[in-house]
Amino acid sequence: MSIEQETPKEGKYIYGIIRHSGSIDFGPIGIGKRADRVYGINYKDISAIVSNSPIIQYEARRVNMTTHEKVLEEIMKEFTVLPVRFSTISEHNDDAGIQRILEKDYDKFSDLLKKMDGKKELGLKVLAHEAPMYESILEKYQNIRSLRDKLLNLPPDKTHYQRMKIGEMVVEALKKETAGYKDTIIAALTPLSEDIKTNDNYGELMILNAAFLIRNSIEPEFDKAVNELDLKYGKLMTFKYVGTLPPYNFVNLVINTKGI
Repeated sequence: MSIEQETPKEGKYIYGIIRHSGSIDFGPIGIGKRADRVYGINYKDISAIVSNSPIIQYEARRVNMTTHEKVLEEIMKEFTVLPVRFSTISEHNDDAGIQRILEKDYDKFSDLLKKMDGKKELGLKVLAHEAPMYESILEKYQNIRSLRDKLLNLPPDKTHYQRMKIGEMVVEALKKETAGYKDTIIAALTPLSEDIKTNDNYGELMILNAAFLIRNSIEPEFDKAVNELDLKYGKLMTFKYVGTLPPYNFVNLVINTKGI
């Protein structure tokens, strides 16, 4: 005997909040395989950007995350957007349910939109080149260089512990150097930023993993500053610079969709 799966109820998937009154339509670019229409639901002078969706928990797979982000990118072409957490779905399958959410948190949304108006997030990851950084450390740290030179012509099996010691010294020197470069880069970009969020590094060769909140008008100047840092330190490290992101690192918008 086959058991029929119950069809999920329908709700509204919420992508973000913008300052806008009146109708707005972004076309059939919604999350999932159905390509639902993405549109705005208004309360006063703010709108939630939504699409119809089954009430399910979307897996954080690349295809779903990419669709969510592409919708936000479309919104950002015209508006400052407060990004809502991935897979936020209202259990109300009508505009009135979304309007109640907007009414309940209107002051919070309005204040955040004012704070973020005319600003954008830019991402910067800086990774050290292993070989050039190692050479730089040998050049700068005489104690490491001297010990290395003493072992160059000795058999590896007779110098095992000394080589381990050099490895430990290099690791400590690398930590010191990457911390110094991180401080230098942040100091150069801080005057151009409204806010900075440094995230955890992954791997010992990562120098910086940060997000910068900047005013749109300052972006050319910020680009120039990053390019100058790249020219100065490019032999030692790679600058991975990503522009115009939703302000994920500066807006943590969790919406309570239940009981409203």
